[in-house]
Amino acid sequence: MEKLRIGLLYGGRSVEHDVSIASAISILGALDRERYDISLIGVDPQGSWHIAGPDTDLVRALTEPRVFLPATPGATELRLDRVASSDSETLGELARLDVIFPIIHGRGGEDGALQGLLELADVPYVGSGVLSSAVQMDKDFAKRLLSSAGLPVTPWLTFSACELQEIGFPSVATRIATELGLPVFVKPANSGSSIGISRAETAAELTAALADALRYDRKVLVEVAIDAREIEVAVLGNDHPEASIPGEIRATKAFYDYDAKYRDDATELIIPADLDLEKTNAIRETAVAAYLALDAEGLARVDFLLDRESGAFYVNELNSLPGFTDTSMYPKLWKATGLSYPKLLDRLIELALKRHAERSKLECHAPPPLVKNISGD
Repeated sequence: MEKLRIGLLYGGRSVEHDVSIASAISILGALDRERYDISLIGVDPQGSWHIAGPDTDLVRALTEPRVFLPATPGATELRLDRVASSDSETLGELARLDVIFPIIHGRGGEDGALQGLLELADVPYVGSGVLSSAVQMDKDFAKRLLSSAGLPVTPWLTFSACELQEIGFPSVATRIATELGLPVFVKPANSGSSIGISRAETAAELTAALADALRYDRKVLVEVAIDAREIEVAVLGNDHPEASIPGEIRATKAFYDYDAKYRDDATELIIPADLDLEKTNAIRETAVAAYLALDAEGLARVDFLLDRESGAFYVNELNSLPGFTDTSMYPKLWKATGLSYPKLLDRLIELALKRHAERSKLECHAPPPLVKNISGD
């Protein structure tokens, strides 16, 4: 049987560029070479795409021939094209693809922009579609939809850059302290890996946190900070998703920030989380409900906050393209649930192909008129 040709798409222009490379390295090492032919498609920090073979160092691949994805649905096969140059060398089999596995974190990778390009090109790809990716990335809209679906979320306020500038940071800080109280978490509405997130306990810290969050997005989310355990669940599937057993993050810092995620060896990933059966089942069911509420497909990691005092839990956020490094929770949770890393990748690719096949059957042309136009001429 002919091998599937996988395009492993990584890198990107976001602040999570290096995290994406780390995820891609792990995925590349786990993909079954007997089952797949792999092309590395690296997106450099300037946004240019490059192509290389699977044995190329992933950082060096970012200097290889530049390519682009033509938006030509209906072509007999998907091929990347070389950016015009004086070099007439062809890309060969590296450019022919059956499915793309995007693992570009952050803006431009999991916010619907990349998914829109892949839809225009009519290529199967792993993960959620345009709308769901955008909603999962935008913490404000995600909370609105989750709340409207009756799912528990922590109280929050959202401010645009324009509002903050017009009202003034001190006035906004006063409003936040009055309506939400302190401490609070301040987050860029569209960012990942905890970049730009701060915990503020005073008005001065709150003002500084708002300014810092604006470095990463034009919309800022402010949430009530509760004394909580951080619980995570991996969800997998399209129409009938399944949830992994829950895991728990125990960071040595005040919250699970970028350093705690990727640099602090003292951070503990506890799988399974120490929860009773009733709480475990409730959290898994809520994870699936949140996944469906945001129309997620393929995969997502659903993060919860579990109040240490009351025992209540809240959906914190969904991550449509969670980290896939050796220390990432998503693959670890599935491994503990009984699905190995290589089999997890197989399943994700199968889900991408299945969704594409189903959508390809949908009509994309206007139906013929029900009644012929009969003229009296």
